[in-house]
Amino acid sequence: MTISAAAIAPPSCDSAFGSAFSVRFDYDLNYSAADNGTRKLVREHSLSDLTAQYISILWDEGSHKTNVRSFLGEMSEILSGQRFSVFTQEMLDSVIGTLRERGNSNATINRKMAALSKLLRKASKMGDIYNLPEFRRQKERQGRIRFLETDEESRLFSAVRLRCEDSYRLSIFLVDTGCRLGEAIGLSWNDLQDARSTFWLTKSGRSRTVPLTARAQETVHIPHGRLKGPFAMLNQVRFRAIWNEAKAEVGLGSDDQIVPHILRHTCASRLVRGGIDIRRVQIWLGHQTLSMTMRYAHLATNDLDSCVAVLERG
Repeated sequence: MTISAAAIAPPSCDSAFGSAFSVRFDYDLNYSAADNGTRKLVREHSLSDLTAQYISILWDEGSHKTNVRSFLGEMSEILSGQRFSVFTQEMLDSVIGTLRERGNSNATINRKMAALSKLLRKASKMGDIYNLPEFRRQKERQGRIRFLETDEESRLFSAVRLRCEDSYRLSIFLVDTGCRLGEAIGLSWNDLQDARSTFWLTKSGRSRTVPLTARAQETVHIPHGRLKGPFAMLNQVRFRAIWNEAKAEVGLGSDDQIVPHILRHTCASRLVRGGIDIRRVQIWLGHQTLSMTMRYAHLATNDLDSCVAVLERG
């Protein structure tokens, strides 16, 4: 396509040069047929705009999606609703700095950055923004993993049972399978076959099947009625409320690490201390990478006993 523009000098200029003249400018703007429909004007968006547009596409329904929505909402608040077509490195540094000032650990910051990075990559791919910042993983310190000792489990579970039999059943199922709270509550009857449980609604998006202990099998043998699954009568809010009341009753109320997720840590620690190799523990828990499971490796102290004999032989 060619666009031509003519510029004519005004009459007052004639006397300066002795004669009239005209100047003509030709502009050639060429677009190939391949450009049709592919060029998109990049407009400014806020982080909340992009969240609303893509969160249901990028994350499945469940507790993880709820957490992601909270993470992105917090970061949008930090940015004060700023609109952008480029998410700059300065903006990213500002968000990370504010999160750290608010007391977020590096591990927590990494989880929030993972959600932000995933959202921005999608927005970039769709042409909503361009020129993404560089995301660098924050160095995480290896903290102590808290798990329940046998006597703590007994006291806590007894207090839970006094308040709600269904929550008691769920507690046993969680500690003997190592599944997440949302995975257990989301079970359907068809997910329980041949003394095994298959978890479909997982954080990683990958299903896994684990065999059930004798007492875990007992927890799911209840009348079906109209229930969709063995724990469908519960929800996370109700279970956590009962859990918190029970732990306060047995003198554990001041320990902020004793949350329902501790049952997953407890299951993992018992497997490792019982001699199960890390690779199988990874599969059991459904960890995406072995490094996630390696947090429990220090519990496998018996694996090192054979080294002493070798050293003593000199």
